[in-house]
This record gives sequence, structure tokens and C-alpha cells, in this order.
Amino acid sequence: MSREVKKITVIAYSGHRGFEKPRAFFIDDDRIEIREILSSWNEGSIDPKVYIKRYFKIKGSDGYEYTMYYDEGFKEWFLV
Repeated sequence: MSREVKKITVIAYSGHRGFEKPRAFFIDDDRIEIREILSSWNEGSIDPKVYIKRYFKIKGSDGYEYTMYYDEGFKEWFLV
């Protein structure tokens, strides 16, 4: 069973390390604030030709938990 992946618009912040951290995102026209980042992890390879995906499991202002990632190759955010 595969997960549905949806491209989303994210408002993010780059801290002193330069990594993007999500602050809010949009599902359709609804803005959802990120109340808490529950966990984060990276998937990728040591191969420089393979881009890293930075995953975040978050709790939204609507009370739901979501998993999203930033794809460094596409420079886009996705909801899974």
C-alpha cells in the first residue's frame, strides 16, 4: 500500500543552520499553523547525486498530526 503524496505550500523559517523548518502550511485554501514539531528525520544517501528529504511529523492548529517533507532536489514541500 503506497502513501498518497500531495505538493503543498509551506511557510518556513531558516534558522542559523540554514535548514528549513515549517511554521504553517496550506491544504487547499485552509492555513494550518504548526503548533509543535513532534519529530524530524532525514532520508537520503551519502551519494551526492541523491537529494535528501527532510521529514517533519507535526501537530497542526486543527488538532491533527501530519507528516510532511522538504525535497532538496525539487525545492518543494510535500504532505504524505
